[in-house]
Amino acid sequence: MKNSEIKINVNIDDLNLPETMTWQATDSGILGENKIKAMMLSVWDPTENTTLKIDLWTKDMLIDDMKQFFHQTLISMANTFERATNEDKMAGDMKDFCDYFAEKMGLKKEE
Repeated sequence: MKNSEIKINVNIDDLNLPETMTWQATDSGILGENKIKAMMLSVWDPTENTTLKIDLWTKDMLIDDMKQFFHQTLISMANTFERATNEDKMAGDMKDFCDYFAEKMGLKKEE
């Protein structure tokens, strides 16, 4: 059996706010630690049938970058939901919301 490791480092200030964060994974194909400014980690607890999560962002994360981060995360969630459940209709509805979110947040590029 193979073991894969994902490592996240968070450096915090005196007020326990993240100043810098890095990640690395043994199977990522990327060497060394990689700087990040935000993360959302969700895991399923089968004992409690609930989601446990960690949402962190550095204090220098820009609001416009956070909007883009959320939009891309929502799209990724819709795609993952579709692959995991084959619920094409609901995934389509989720993607429609992603388009709505992008429009309301000013993320849509003019065509």
